[in-house]
Amino acid sequence: MKTTLKLEELAMLLLATWAFGLQDLSWWWFIGLFFVPDVGMLGYLFNNKWGAFFYNIFHHKGLAIVIGLTGYYPKLQELEVAGIILFAHSSFDRLLGYGLKFEKGFKFTHLGEIGK
Repeated sequence: MKTTLKLEELAMLLLATWAFGLQDLSWWWFIGLFFVPDVGMLGYLFNNKWGAFFYNIFHHKGLAIVIGLTGYYPKLQELEVAGIILFAHSSFDRLLGYGLKFEKGFKFTHLGEIGK
C-alpha cells in the first residue's frame, strides 16, 4: 500500500508540474516558490498546536485546489500559481512521507510517525 500511495503522490506532483508548465512563467518561479509552503512550520516556534495548525493549512491539497481554481476562472495568475505550488509541494512532501500533522508533535502525521 505504501508504494501505491507514493505512486499516487508522484502522479499528483507531475500533474502540478504540468499545470505550472501551462503558465507563461519561467521555471525559476516554480523552483523559487516550491518550498515557500514550509513557512507554515514557523507555527512550531509557538507550540505544537499552532505548528500543526499552520503546517496543515499550508499543506492542505483541498485548499490548494480551491486557491488554484479561484485564480483560474477570473484569470488571476498569482492565485493560480499559488494553488499549483501548494498542491505540488504537498504532493512532494507526502511522497517523502511527511503528512498532515497531529497536535502531538511534528513527527506525528496522518501517514504515520516520521522516522519510525
